[in-house]
Amino acid sequence: MTDARETRTIYRVGGMDCAACAQKIEKAVARLPGVTGVDVSVMAGTLTVVGAEAGDVEAQVRGLGYTIGPDPARHDRHDHAHDHDHDHDHDHEHEHEGSHDHDHDHDHGHADAGDGPWWRSPRARLILASAGTLAAAHAVGLAVPQAGQWPFLAALLIGLVPIARQAFAGMRAGTPFSIETLMTVSAGGAFLIGAAEEAAMVVLLFLIGEWLEGFAAQRARAGIAGLTNLVPDTALVSRDGALVETPAAGLAPGDVIVARPGDRIAADGVIAEGESAIDEAPVTGESVPVTKGVGARVFAGTINTDAVLRIAVTARAGDNTIARIVRLVEEAQAAKAPLERFINRFAARYTPAIFLLGLLVATVPPLVFGQEWGVWIYRGLAVLLIGCPCALVISTPAAVAAGLSAGARHGLLMKGGGVLEGLGRVTTAAFDKTGTLTRGRPVVTDVAGFGVPEEEVLTCAAALERGSSHPLALAILARAGERPLPEAGAVRALAGRGVSGIVNGRDVALLSPRALAGAGLPAEQAAAVAALNGEGKTVSVLTIDGLPAGIIALRDELRPDARAAIARLAGLGVSSVMLTGDNSAAANAVAAQLGVTPHAELLPEDKSRIVRALQAGGAVVAKVGDGINDAPALAAADVGIAMGGGTDVALETADAAALHARLSDIPAMIALSRATMANIRQNIAVALGLKAVFLVTTILGVTGLWPAILADTGATVLVTANALRLLGWKAQG
Repeated sequence: MTDARETRTIYRVGGMDCAACAQKIEKAVARLPGVTGVDVSVMAGTLTVVGAEAGDVEAQVRGLGYTIGPDPARHDRHDHAHDHDHDHDHDHEHEHEGSHDHDHDHDHGHADAGDGPWWRSPRARLILASAGTLAAAHAVGLAVPQAGQWPFLAALLIGLVPIARQAFAGMRAGTPFSIETLMTVSAGGAFLIGAAEEAAMVVLLFLIGEWLEGFAAQRARAGIAGLTNLVPDTALVSRDGALVETPAAGLAPGDVIVARPGDRIAADGVIAEGESAIDEAPVTGESVPVTKGVGARVFAGTINTDAVLRIAVTARAGDNTIARIVRLVEEAQAAKAPLERFINRFAARYTPAIFLLGLLVATVPPLVFGQEWGVWIYRGLAVLLIGCPCALVISTPAAVAAGLSAGARHGLLMKGGGVLEGLGRVTTAAFDKTGTLTRGRPVVTDVAGFGVPEEEVLTCAAALERGSSHPLALAILARAGERPLPEAGAVRALAGRGVSGIVNGRDVALLSPRALAGAGLPAEQAAAVAALNGEGKTVSVLTIDGLPAGIIALRDELRPDARAAIARLAGLGVSSVMLTGDNSAAANAVAAQLGVTPHAELLPEDKSRIVRALQAGGAVVAKVGDGINDAPALAAADVGIAMGGGTDVALETADAAALHARLSDIPAMIALSRATMANIRQNIAVALGLKAVFLVTTILGVTGLWPAILADTGATVLVTANALRLLGWKAQG
């Protein structure tokens, strides 16, 4: 158990572009005194260490050939090293890659992939030097044939010396079977048996492959980090009647910023003045701008389209919605999926086994069968080049990272590879009713008059309700809209019954049917009320001078996309059930419209009991709710999904969140999960298939060193490129 005083420090690591790099760093740091926990994420480019001094960690990582920089804002305290709850008070607005120099050539990091021309990076310069020397060696060989293999020695050493230094550093740090070790032994051995030209070419191909891996890894990391670029660098702040251009990073809650037409909004906030259409497509993917006025929430990175807005800032730059999404997705990318953990364990045994196989291939045929030593040593060295598990190990995290990034861009936040993996196995979706399947607020569905015009029934009821904040009153006022309303006097609430007053000189009341005095409603009118109640609607009766004059029915209506979402789930083979605390009539009415199985009048513990019963029957259950009212059921489900429009609750609770509160996001999450898992299966097939083919052809002598290294680096690049296809994933309409 970790002492509560131990510090969990998160570092940015540059040059860590493959899973072998991550494993090497993890082993090296774990050997440091005082370290009680290490976690490395290739896709997030981060190293998390519990315990140990920062200087020791940085020295150890730099000694392996990587850049590293701590972020002081991301230190926190934890009671347990295995606690996976992440601190959310830090931000990612930092960049340490490339900030530390070191004396060898593994520094390819972010600079290789995106900062400046590619040829200026250390890795690219090494590639160009190696290629130039190799070309010169070929020229010398043609001009002076008797020079033999010695001209290629220079080309070999230029590329191999940095690789060998990394190999020895890895050995000292506890990683004897790294790809650098395999390359050093194979290329050095090839030179010793007279294959110097091939050895130099193999080293060059290896360097090119490593550079391509770095480029692909950077593309994967940039998938989500690009969201941060949506926020402008500066904002116009209103101070003392003047507009002052201020860095957006310095905005604080309470500041008032001005957004002109065409401006990107610089911070999360609430509109204090003005009304405008807000283009939320960069953040939510919504193609149609949303008109918002005073009191409405707006988010950093969205675009104000047609009017000047004054916006009261509600969150600092590091805590705005985009920053929190980026932070949570990066943390999710760092959380290894179960399949990834299994592959890592497999790979840890795979490389030593290949090393042993190469040794056996090189020695057994000459020793046992009297075969030629040179031929079989060559084949054994080629086998070593197939021994790097990079393509296999990167197959899962690259796809998971791309899937999480693609989801975040569509408002689908999934907290880790395990959640993304689990969503694909869901067979039953359990929904809350109010606020999830329905809008969460009542609307008027029916207005009927008993000898009185419907218009008069509506306006009299609205006159009584004017000024009330009750949800039913607001629904009636919304239905009345801009209609002129008569004045209502002596309005008073009738506890448990309704409301009454004087309208146009007459006694008018809006009552529940059971609150009517005397015999109540005539049979025909009572039947109409009963029919509406049977549809899950709440009915109020308007009386004028004590006589029933009409009825108004209200209901919490379905979300516009509810039917399509349930149908899409059915198309994915996922059944749907509804769990609600509402009455059976209301629940049955909603269930009938959607074709789902209802469970009504439930307490929170009843919901979790039903979830467990579904699981006992073999179902994999996703529970969809608001993340507050039904915490027991969310916890009991295989995957808990919170519905919420960018709120703290939606971001911080459950396993996944549909940030834009669209029901269509639920089948989209499942479809994305299945697309990601299919991508992972393709990647594993490519990684293992290529290695298996070239292992056989190498042992048989059909292929040599060049094809072997191409199989290794080629498979890694193919797997990563295939994973990057997920960045272009789009939800079906």
